[in-house]
Amino acid sequence: MNDSRSAQPAPTVWVFHGEGARFASGVFASRADGLDWVAQHRLTGILSEYPLGEGCYDWALARGRFRPSKPHHGKPGHVAEFSPSLDHVHVTDGATD
Repeated sequence: MNDSRSAQPAPTVWVFHGEGARFASGVFASRADGLDWVAQHRLTGILSEYPLGEGCYDWALARGRFRPSKPHHGKPGHVAEFSPSLDHVHVTDGATD
């Protein structure tokens, strides 16, 4: 069975997570939209691209970007902290680093 998720580019969103923040504070359709908002508010943190409609861990597995190789891989704590390793940009006081 062919997994169509790996054959097509997956839709993504851009999520801003402020430095020291517990929760994300913005979700954007494009990198440019996110950077505009960050600049407007002079924020410091990271703007990261995330797959839309799929968990990061499952997304990476389905596309061969990650292979579980340790006992903790796939456990709740690991899945909850998993990053898709897509594009991201660090910002300080509203400007890219």
